[in-house]
Amino acid sequence: MKVYEVKEADGKHIGIFYTDYFPRESKGSGAWCDGFRNQSNIKNNFVYPIVTNIGNFTKPVGDQPALLSFNDVTTLFHEFGHALHSLLQNVNYPYSANVTRDFVELPSQIMENWAFEPEVLKFYAKHYKTGDEIPLEFLKKIRDSESLTLNFWAKEYLAASLLDMDWHSISDTLERNVTLFENESIKKMKLIPEIMPRYLSTNFLHVAYWGYESGYYSYMWAQVLDADAFEAFKENGLFDKATAESFRKNILEKGSSEDPMTLYVRFRGREPDVKPLIKRLGLE
Repeated sequence: MKVYEVKEADGKHIGIFYTDYFPRESKGSGAWCDGFRNQSNIKNNFVYPIVTNIGNFTKPVGDQPALLSFNDVTTLFHEFGHALHSLLQNVNYPYSANVTRDFVELPSQIMENWAFEPEVLKFYAKHYKTGDEIPLEFLKKIRDSESLTLNFWAKEYLAASLLDMDWHSISDTLERNVTLFENESIKKMKLIPEIMPRYLSTNFLHVAYWGYESGYYSYMWAQVLDADAFEAFKENGLFDKATAESFRKNILEKGSSEDPMTLYVRFRGREPDVKPLIKRLGLE
């Protein structure tokens, strides 16, 4: 684990950030963001946040550093977006940092957009032996394959969202055969055989344990938000300070202290547009 003090440009303390990126015995699988202490400001007693990102990336071996795959990098940027959301909160009560389910993934998913932009890649995507930057033709191949992958992902994700809704639309207390119920749900979706829901019921922890009951669709809604919000940065510049400051002040700092749509409109100047996501998925 590594520990970082996060500061403003003028040196003012923001919070403490822990990273725990490598697997070890008894550690849970996957990647997530958590906190040891939430930010709060009750009666002008400002409490600074202590936030952590957890991962299970391949460990360094000998003289070889930890080498991240495409998916690893996306995961790292994603979880760091959650960390920024927690670190930059500026609310009175700690639980107002618990953002509504269909808004919480905006700060994480928008960060994924920066991961493979050429302007960002030059800072980190270098060959670990030669130091050469990743060739742009490799990036194009990644982009081309990503378009197909995202289209497939959207379909299997939406299928899981509909399965979630079917389970949580039951209005009686009768016992059901899980497999038969799933098959009936999938039949209604008219999926082709090559595509199945991302999760089937017996391992669908999001809607049975992780708090996404009848709300798994929220990841897709957050994609609408993050694709549209990132357009503001593409319009004004990936590192435009005014746009970044607006995103921080109107989205990251506010938690659930105001209605999410009010916050989004304040940042974007309008309600979200689905067109940027349609374009990203190659469905134009």
